[in-house]
Amino acid sequence: MILTIERLGHHGDGIAKGPDGPIYVSQALPGEEVEGTLKGDHLTDARILTPSPDRKKPPCSHARTCGGCLLQHASDPFVENWKQGIVRGALSAQGLDAPFRPTLTSPPRSRRRATLAARKTKGGALLGFHARGSDLIIPIPNCQLLHPDLIATFPVLEAITRLGGSRTVELALMVTRSLAGPDISVTGGKPLESGLQLELARLAEQHGLSRLTWNGETVALRAAPMQRFGKALVAPPPAAFLQATEQGEAALLAAVTDAIGPNARRIADLFAGCGTFALPLAEQAEVHAVEGDAAMTAAMEKAWRNTEGLKKIVTETRDLFRRPLEPDEFKGIDAVVIDPPRAGAEAQFATLARSKVPVIAAVSCNPATFARDARILVQAGWNLDWVQVVDQFRWSSHVELAARFSR
Repeated sequence: MILTIERLGHHGDGIAKGPDGPIYVSQALPGEEVEGTLKGDHLTDARILTPSPDRKKPPCSHARTCGGCLLQHASDPFVENWKQGIVRGALSAQGLDAPFRPTLTSPPRSRRRATLAARKTKGGALLGFHARGSDLIIPIPNCQLLHPDLIATFPVLEAITRLGGSRTVELALMVTRSLAGPDISVTGGKPLESGLQLELARLAEQHGLSRLTWNGETVALRAAPMQRFGKALVAPPPAAFLQATEQGEAALLAAVTDAIGPNARRIADLFAGCGTFALPLAEQAEVHAVEGDAAMTAAMEKAWRNTEGLKKIVTETRDLFRRPLEPDEFKGIDAVVIDPPRAGAEAQFATLARSKVPVIAAVSCNPATFARDARILVQAGWNLDWVQVVDQFRWSSHVELAARFSR
């Protein structure tokens, strides 16, 4: 069957028009003519007959088998325009539009955190990412996505798998680059008995891990796994939220700082995490930082108390989904930063819409919920001044953005 790809779907598949509806073609680009075997609504064994001018050779040797990246076969300008188009489409669906700033993309080999899959084997351990749409684990020794410091942890991750994994249950190993060395959090491992704990602690010391957490329990803490947020050094709790790349974090912080402007003296930071924005912003303004996770709030507060030269940060542990800040709680606030999870923050945006806050810097990892929440503000008389896509999940279908709203 020969098809022409009309567009790219939200998950990175090429989409062609079929006799009974859309047909999906993996790793195909718009304008390409492809040939393959139709199975259901997917074209398998696809062969590119007419390649797109946006097609390029994937930089990674694992690109065809690994499911970690979806778009290494597409040029950077194409991916930037496609991701910007996803945000434009989400806004358009809500009757909205906005000026777009240039997309900022993190470089290759810059991911400072990743969750890898691993399984104990008869001869050792199998470690890597899953193949696309499969539970098959693909080894990725030449990965072009991960920071070299993460690649360097593969031997210890394999040793951990051999020690605490099994041939029937898959491990998930979250590894994070920190200033004190790799921070590793493992789930799915064997029950933690004393002998296993001693062996894991020995591995952590031998390989210079900052921290090793096993099914939520810290089994080794050689040094606090510090992250730098502005002037402050923060030790996030195990598996706490962290922006995927340093470059992406810097781009989002720059967008937020620009949205707020230099004159804000009191800022509310909602869904503040461990202080990604609150701590750097405290260099210029007092901050009321609200976060639902008490451990992350505590880490942020400790970092603030241990850092000289910061203005006051008042932390509050509060579930903003069940109990959003009410309009009167924004009295005296010059600007709001809000960075909710993928579900968005519909209830909080509704109270913000009724507040007298002059400016909001919004960060989102889900264009659909961002657009839904943005509509609440626009209908209440706010302006959506600009949107900036920040692509720190390079070669994936994931889209992040920052935006400015003003009255």
